[in-house]
Amino acid sequence: MSTAQGARARARIEVTATIKDEARRQLAAEGAAKLSLRAVARELGMVSSALYRYFASRDDLLTALIIDAYDSLGESAEHAHAALAQARPRERWVTVCEAARLWALAHPHEYALIYGSPIPGYTAPQATVPAASRVGLLLIGITRDAHRGPGLTGPALADELRPEAERIAADLAPDLPPETATALVAAWAQLFGLIGFELFGQFNRVVEDRERFFRHAVTQLARGVGLD
Repeated sequence: MSTAQGARARARIEVTATIKDEARRQLAAEGAAKLSLRAVARELGMVSSALYRYFASRDDLLTALIIDAYDSLGESAEHAHAALAQARPRERWVTVCEAARLWALAHPHEYALIYGSPIPGYTAPQATVPAASRVGLLLIGITRDAHRGPGLTGPALADELRPEAERIAADLAPDLPPETATALVAAWAQLFGLIGFELFGQFNRVVEDRERFFRHAVTQLARGVGLD
């Protein structure tokens, strides 16, 4: 790559980051539904046609912000887990969950973007799936380690749910028992439900010691998937 090409590539990276930073500011102020390329361009002193060279549409910009948010969340959880990689599975599970909560409290508007209300007129593309899967894959990996090592205390499974449980296991974790895979999906939903309740105010005047309450709740989720 020539010096001129390298300079252009660096400039593009810098402008792209500036655009996304302004878009995040607008998300915090107005919400995702009101995000527009024209508004971002106006705040940056750019003509909208110039901004379209970086993002072809509002949806493309939203997708980039969503992937960044999922990746940031995933990196936080992975770093916390790496520090306790030799700990018992249940301790690692709780650590990952607590890292997700702390990230959400530090990035409430980005959390709302990925786990809040759907954005009218926007459908997340397949490109968001790898980033969105990072925390879930960590939890699956912890459960898999327990299954291969000390073992799992298998949760009960109703007979009528077994066909669906077997389908879920085949899609997500074919090496885990169907009842465990089903419990993992339920725990994943409950984890982000707990975080969302705290972040969006549903725990106001209900739960005061939220840190301890959260730790207790996610420990129960660990037991629910068999990490006992």
